Amino acid sequence: MQLIDIGLNLSHDSFDRDRDEVWQRARDAGVSRAILTGASREHSPKALALARTRPGEWFATAGVHPHHATEYTDECDAEMRALHTHPEVVAVGECGLDYFRDFSPRPAQRKAFERQLQIAVDTQKPLFLHQRDAHSDFMAMLKNFDGRLPPLVVHCFTGTREELFDYLDQDWHVGITGWLCDERRGAHLRDLVKHIPSDRLMLETDAPYLLPRTITPAPKDRRNEPMYLAHIVEELARDRGEDAAVTAANSTTTAEAFFRLPPRAAS
Repeated sequence: MQLIDIGLNLSHDSFDRDRDEVWQRARDAGVSRAILTGASREHSPKALALARTRPGEWFATAGVHPHHATEYTDECDAEMRALHTHPEVVAVGECGLDYFRDFSPRPAQRKAFERQLQIAVDTQKPLFLHQRDAHSDFMAMLKNFDGRLPPLVVHCFTGTREELFDYLDQDWHVGITGWLCDERRGAHLRDLVKHIPSDRLMLETDAPYLLPRTITPAPKDRRNEPMYLAHIVEELARDRGEDAAVTAANSTTTAEAFFRLPPRAAS
């Protein structure tokens, strides 16, 4: 399998001690490329810097997560736009709305989201989006940009059937993580993933977060790693009623097209 992890927080400090080893384990498990998530003023440039160390394998996003929306000033907007001049930065985000945590006031979240949607309009780079407990406002804000937005993916989908079909009705992409493996919170996804067309489905770990609960034995530090993407593929394929190799190949082809990744280098 040749897998692409479309949501990997590799700039997280939990990887500082063994980042190269983490990636080698991922490669051994079939993960050949990854999109490194930039989700703040601090970590977006870090994601780009890391991507530049492994050309053709690592790529980056640049954006400000709704948790950090209060940092989205005019200066921040200029910084994000500067990051998007680099070819290694392949998507706008992680950005969106999160009314579950409300770590930033909702008006600040909406303002930061709107400004980043405008960056996507201006650059026509695809969008890497976050939504939790904010579906109505999320849909309304995207509707305001109807006809102008590039392709988008709602990353780490954990929502309802109604939310999923709202996204699919717009031909948007959906990212599935190890949340699928959480019998407490993600059991409903087992049925929903059957309805996602193969050319709209992509895979991600969101590491170091969201360690799949079906990993045995679980690592003592509970840190998720990109090597576990292979485990997510197996679980997802079983729920979709298809061979894991088919799930892997389709998700990889979809990710390559969505992020407009260059052809793979010859082995």
